Amino acid sequence: MIRFYKSLYFSNRLYLSLTVLVCIFIIGQFVPFFFYTGQFLLLTVLILLLLDIFLLFKKSGIEGQRTVPNRFSNGDANQVEISILNQYDFAINTEIIDEAPNQFQHRNLKFQLGLKPNESKNLSYKLTPKERGEYEFGYVLVYVNSQIRLIKRRFNTSKPTTVKTYPSFLNLQKYELIAASRRLKDYGPKRLRKIGQSTEFDHIKEYTIGDDTRKINWTASARRNHLMVNHFVDERSQSVYSIIDKGRTMKMPFEGLSLLDYAINASLVISNVALKKEDKVGLISFEDKVESIVPASKKENQMAKLMEALYAQKTSFQESDFSNLFLTINSKVQSRSLLLLYTNFESTYSLKRQLSFLKKIARKHLLLIIYFENTEIKKLTESKSQNLQDIYYRVIAESFEFEKRQMAKYLNQHGINTLLTTPQNLSIDLINKYLELKRSVAY
Repeated sequence: MIRFYKSLYFSNRLYLSLTVLVCIFIIGQFVPFFFYTGQFLLLTVLILLLLDIFLLFKKSGIEGQRTVPNRFSNGDANQVEISILNQYDFAINTEIIDEAPNQFQHRNLKFQLGLKPNESKNLSYKLTPKERGEYEFGYVLVYVNSQIRLIKRRFNTSKPTTVKTYPSFLNLQKYELIAASRRLKDYGPKRLRKIGQSTEFDHIKEYTIGDDTRKINWTASARRNHLMVNHFVDERSQSVYSIIDKGRTMKMPFEGLSLLDYAINASLVISNVALKKEDKVGLISFEDKVESIVPASKKENQMAKLMEALYAQKTSFQESDFSNLFLTINSKVQSRSLLLLYTNFESTYSLKRQLSFLKKIARKHLLLIIYFENTEIKKLTESKSQNLQDIYYRVIAESFEFEKRQMAKYLNQHGINTLLTTPQNLSIDLINKYLELKRSVAY
């Protein structure tokens, strides 16, 4: 009985009918005809009400199912589908409310659907998360009324579920295609800088005149009864590390995502592209101390390791310690590698404070500093000035933008590569820079 009352709702049509009846009975106090008419209409409404209750509650007539991805992609539109089946033997009208996670703050996620007897229909909508973590869905609430429309019955369908939101992975295939479209350029002339000789075993072949006798494989030669030599090729696999600064300078938001989340999404994209280019990929994240290290590898499960590591990244946005980062790289990254450092410098002064550590890192590795344009300031520089105050704002904005460009020149003078980009263009600009570096120089 308690469940019956919890799932029964009076409709606006019933309230309107009762209001009309009250008016008729008031008039009936003066005109007897209206009083008897009101009695007849009241009896009719009560009969229809009981019939409506009987039709809707005689059986559980609705099945609903929500289908969500196993995981959400942060910053991307993720599709959610809802299927509704009408098991009644008459046509119904439904109002569907999905209890979406609180993080989305959707208050009007409602859908209207008409269903014929035993008919099933699907509907879909998209959700765009702005932060990593767990998102909890509630029930799919389905309010049903018959053609009488005096009451509604509520059905709680589709059990509550939790979906984890990972760094952006939906666009990985798109960025793979972008990288592949430039593949022919990788076979052009290259300026390779080799330190010593780095080779990897390829296969065993028969000895021919001119082969290096130091590479004879005596075991294989004895087995085949003629000379066999080991064939080596230049090692193609280089190490690429994404180094993510989780300090306070990465807290700045753009279009709902923080710079930190843009960096995390881009590191996933570039790692996938680098693996397709047969490079090893790894990850380092730091704040006041180094917190996560995933050694560079190109094994099949490396992307899964990186995704789990990136999903778990949490920060209190404290002051970043570049001295700890240098010590960690010096001890943990032994071979020369391409280091992609995602950070943000708002002034030349803040850059100079960390320059000594960046120069030490760049002596052993190919270092690329990735930092961000302030798009709001850029809008000010492009806007038209209407008054003196606008001119002041524009001059200040231009000085900030000029300082950002000067940082790139300053770092380049010390042998450090730079990429100044907007958060929205980070992934595509980074892929282009990576391919440029890969073509021009060996790490």
